[in-house]
Amino acid sequence: MTSTRAWLIAATLLAGTGCGSTYVSPSSPSPTTPPPAPIGSAVSVTIPMGAAALGDRAYTPDIIDVPVGSTVTWVNTDTVAHTSTSNGNGWNSGTLAPNQQFSTTLQTAGTFAYHCAIHPGMVGTVTVR
Repeated sequence: MTSTRAWLIAATLLAGTGCGSTYVSPSSPSPTTPPPAPIGSAVSVTIPMGAAALGDRAYTPDIIDVPVGSTVTWVNTDTVAHTSTSNGNGWNSGTLAPNQQFSTTLQTAGTFAYHCAIHPGMVGTVTVR
């Protein structure tokens, strides 16, 4: 009788977890905030030696196309100071001495012309998509 009783207890316990039972996992809550925007790329623009005399080729590259959220860095490799100054309210690097750099992250789509405030013939364009 002891072995029968042990068998009945085991059978009763297994009946609740045996074949045919369905396990339902708790559902994950839906996110309440949108996922973060994808991170843009990083682009470098060089201000080469003799840039003041290069006009629309003074920034290398002088025309760039980047996704929203990209960081653009201007690097002055010339021997004289320059700027990267948006024609609108986009950005202003201030004076970049030789070997200095300036970075800005562009969060608004559009096409932005810029120039060197010291050498106005130096021009470039950034398109943010």
